[in-house]
Amino acid sequence: MCGSCGCGSAAVITVLPERAVPTWMGGSGLHDPADHSHDHDHEDGHVHVAGLLQAGRTVELQQKVLAKNDDLAMRNREWLRDRGILAINLMSSPGSGKTTLLERTTRDLAGKMRLSVIEGDQETALDAKRIQAAGSRVIQINTGVGCHLDAEMVAQGLRGLDPPSGSIVVIENVGNLVCPALFDLGEHARVVLSSVTEGADKPLKYPHMFRQADLVVLNKTDLLPYVDFDMKQYLADLRMAAPDALLLQISATTGDGIHAWYDWLRRRVPAPHD
Repeated sequence: MCGSCGCGSAAVITVLPERAVPTWMGGSGLHDPADHSHDHDHEDGHVHVAGLLQAGRTVELQQKVLAKNDDLAMRNREWLRDRGILAINLMSSPGSGKTTLLERTTRDLAGKMRLSVIEGDQETALDAKRIQAAGSRVIQINTGVGCHLDAEMVAQGLRGLDPPSGSIVVIENVGNLVCPALFDLGEHARVVLSSVTEGADKPLKYPHMFRQADLVVLNKTDLLPYVDFDMKQYLADLRMAAPDALLLQISATTGDGIHAWYDWLRRRVPAPHD
């Protein structure tokens, strides 16, 4: 059980069989889905991440869980740095459009930027399959009752994904505006995706999440004429919660403003290591 939010911290990590992944992404063409050539530590083909249950008072448990997580996150960061890989922690509430954004990003940047994804959900591989169909390499992490990813899960995912040098790994965190903000995964930047359909009050309701953001992306702007969203109030509240965060306004569906997101990624991609 997680000492911070009370959720279970065991996870199941699954490498999806590759489907026509371009060679520039590190793929090797079509694979037989029956060929379970993915990384596994058990006969069922899954990597089971050990839980973090420890005895002690709640405050002591929380400190131990977060200290262990921070140590693993530092190791993840070093692993990524040594290989010249950029990691982005993409966080939002459910339904904000994370998967749609990654689908479009994968398609639009095909042949221009190498992108792979660690997909976090409590159950199913539905979103991972969508991103894979768009052309990206994906590894699925199912957290069960867990409401966030942690550094140990991401470490397992990185080893299974094995992203190439000079590429980007986007960690699509579990949809939740609370717990993911507490856990360092070893990422280089945190992106918070919000949408106009959620209402303009999210920066005030979830200030810690927005305060942690390097970039805030406001999605579904094509729906502004049809929803009750106070842009002026949203911007004022965001500046109060996260005065240093950059804001981009986009529609992942129509593509409006999307090139600003691509430019933000492009400026941060490290040079491939020899």
